[in-house]
Amino acid sequence: MFLLYGANGYTAQLIIETALREGLQPILAGRNELIINDLAKKYNLSCRVFDLENLDTIVQHISDVNVVLHCAGPFMFTAKPMIEACILAGVHYLDITGETDAFEMAADAGNRAAEKGIMLMPGTGFDVVPTDCMAVHLHEKMPDASHLTLAFAMRGGGLSHGTASTAAQKMGTGGLVRRNGKLEKVPTVWKHKVIDFGQKQLMAATIPWGDLVTAFHSTKIPNIAVYLAMPPKLVRTMRVENYFQWLFRMDFVRRFIQKRIDARPAGPSEDKRNNGESYIWGEVENPKGERLTKRFKCAEGYNLTAFMSVYILKK
Repeated sequence: MFLLYGANGYTAQLIIETALREGLQPILAGRNELIINDLAKKYNLSCRVFDLENLDTIVQHISDVNVVLHCAGPFMFTAKPMIEACILAGVHYLDITGETDAFEMAADAGNRAAEKGIMLMPGTGFDVVPTDCMAVHLHEKMPDASHLTLAFAMRGGGLSHGTASTAAQKMGTGGLVRRNGKLEKVPTVWKHKVIDFGQKQLMAATIPWGDLVTAFHSTKIPNIAVYLAMPPKLVRTMRVENYFQWLFRMDFVRRFIQKRIDARPAGPSEDKRNNGESYIWGEVENPKGERLTKRFKCAEGYNLTAFMSVYILKK
């Protein structure tokens, strides 16, 4: 039995539909009573309504389930209370984050979770299943690698409200890379280059992606950078952010951006998802200067997240 928290989100509803097709009956949960009750009626499922403000309240609502799949972001704010509650309740924790902060929180709590005999596995979807598989595959092929570069590109699809809201919260905070084993702040769009994804060559720029944490834990490679394919015009625009970081951190600017996000569709349509694809690229280099490059194609990001999350739940 599993509880899906943040069930009203765009990705969460894709997970619900996938779970039902696989014969699973999730308990739907969230903080908005009206919306959660309506969802439960729509899918003929049970539900629970609670927020994440009080640890005892969370424990009370999750203590009778085997696993929680946490889908309510931004996870920089929501992951810690749910992780702590899962440890106290002895319940396995999964989530769909791609945020470095949330992965760090889970890693920091790993020993306490292990003592309780439970698993903390953030990033059960596009963030970061395919890229982490690429990282591990490359490391197996070159065990002495000292540098890892990962990149991904999307064709079709689009951003959900949750993904866009998380990106908005990160505006004005700069970029990240891993250097000599440590996370290090760098400017927004610190580096950019053209990458051959197999289907085509695309401009890509560095982003503060979750693999900077997860790939290090999976491979112990000390130097890691992650690139996202984006139009050259967007690369130039994002670099301007470095001169106005103070502005993007102001509450009124973030509120304005959030209103623009909320006015958009909740996420890509079914046709866009089904016709979309994702491209993963990775490269390792060892101290001798030898390089190995791999690439593969997989499903559109939101479809892949729904499938992988349910697959992991079943496991």
